[in-house]
Amino acid sequence: MLRPDDLYEIVDESVATGPAATPKVLVHSLDGFMDAGQAGRVTADHLLETLESSLLARFDVDLLHDYRARRPEVTFSEDHFTDYSPPQLNLWLLTDDAGVEFLLLEGPEPDNHWNRFAGAVRQLIDLYNVNLTIGVHGIPMGVPHTRPLGLTAHATRPELVTRSNIWDGEMRLPASAGTMLQVRLGEAGKDAMGFAVHVPHYLAENRFPGAALALVHAISAATGLLLPSKALLDEAAVTGRMVDEQVEASDDASAVVNALETQYDAAAGSVSRKSLLADSTPSAEELGAEVEQFLADLNREQDK
Repeated sequence: MLRPDDLYEIVDESVATGPAATPKVLVHSLDGFMDAGQAGRVTADHLLETLESSLLARFDVDLLHDYRARRPEVTFSEDHFTDYSPPQLNLWLLTDDAGVEFLLLEGPEPDNHWNRFAGAVRQLIDLYNVNLTIGVHGIPMGVPHTRPLGLTAHATRPELVTRSNIWDGEMRLPASAGTMLQVRLGEAGKDAMGFAVHVPHYLAENRFPGAALALVHAISAATGLLLPSKALLDEAAVTGRMVDEQVEASDDASAVVNALETQYDAAAGSVSRKSLLADSTPSAEELGAEVEQFLADLNREQDK
């Protein structure tokens, strides 16, 4: 039977480990379940691109990944295949702008061995003396891109949740490896939390850097890590102008955004309103052909 430590391989043995090691934060972004606006993926990529990093450990993706459900890409070049891109699930050591080290776990969400995966992450948490784990991703919401993005915060202890969520009560949701991990860490008495950024539902399938910017700021506020954000800020400004131009060019899209703005502002001013979920907003069918064209045009612009 596989043990949790059969799922990963330590790559860099030089990093200090054990209780005497400096306490660290671990951020995780796992692709595959829900990540509106590619918020978690863009956050992880941004941190790797802008901060000093080194690979600490790699997971055995062959044991964890369902290749037929999520097929890797390969390039066909004239008469042969090249550039096969296998999935990778890696643990990185990063250093923030103040010289503080933290960990980043990023890659595809495991399809198999969830409990062993949680056990493996817990082993790595103990090995590198992690004192707080933070998961990040995006969720689609019935909100306009012209208003500040909201966040849903969750944690294994109420004291870790320092912001109010826009709803209360309970709901049953499909689990992900990331949410299961938080449950297991809480059961083990480990501090873990997460942020889900609210991405306008009509932009959920697009890269939306403003969502990653909100997550970077939330991580910094929760941990004190000094994380760079200028590149995301600049990209978000460009994307925002692009979306504004597309909306202004379409009466139907403008009407949808205006309706969402009215709803958002009314909800923000009402103490009785507990939800901004998309089920109270125009459906995808109601957005009409103009909005579909708006999204297609936006994708083409971002691909240039």
